[in-house]
Amino acid sequence: MNAPFELRRASYDFTGAVAVVTGGARGIGAEIARRLADCGASVAVWDRDTDASFADNPRIACFAVDIVDIASVERAAQATLERFGGVNVLVNNAGYAGPTMPLDEYDPAEWSRIVDVNLKGTFNVCRQLVPTLRRARDARIVNIASLAGKEGTPNASAYSAAKAGVLALTKSLGKELAQGNVLVNAIAPAAVRTSLLEQMSPAHVQTMIDKSPMKRLGEPDEVAELTLWLCSSSCTFSTGAVFDLSGGRATY
Repeated sequence: MNAPFELRRASYDFTGAVAVVTGGARGIGAEIARRLADCGASVAVWDRDTDASFADNPRIACFAVDIVDIASVERAAQATLERFGGVNVLVNNAGYAGPTMPLDEYDPAEWSRIVDVNLKGTFNVCRQLVPTLRRARDARIVNIASLAGKEGTPNASAYSAAKAGVLALTKSLGKELAQGNVLVNAIAPAAVRTSLLEQMSPAHVQTMIDKSPMKRLGEPDEVAELTLWLCSSSCTFSTGAVFDLSGGRATY
């Protein structure tokens, strides 16, 4: 009798690659940064939080940056290039969910902040690094969006609108760079177990779980696993695409 088959994770080799991961100090971003580094990449974590400890992995370096501030992004890019010499991979993960409430109750300043961090921040980083990525032999951009951007989440109008913008940006930039060496794709996760959920009410989080056919939250390592494939040479004919990671919740 044959031994029972056991599914195994794919293995990747990013030796020699340099990756920038925004919002990489904790949660999904930290998991992506660690996985890329474990696979041989040198990783620049861009985050407002510089207290994150990656002492256990010398391949990871942290750079203080506010992605909404263009000058801050420019300084981080310069420091990263001085440290590593180039960039092959960009993972736009930094995000801000903000409070959940009906649209007519939102403070306009808070609504704008959510859009600025999620959409304008992604634009700022792409604008700064695309010229560098074009010069790389093979390059990848992965934008961490949200299922909210595809389907709209009640009482999260700003976040839904911002992430919808990230998806449209992904499709546009993917087409712009399609004949070059840079592939641009997005991931649209449903709720993932990170500190970002602490910005939402428990009732809102439970509603998202209840909507999932799997009846659970996603895990950061599941997002990292798909990100690694999209960053790897195994992904060659997908660009401007949106990859669901929703436990079956996505309706299209």
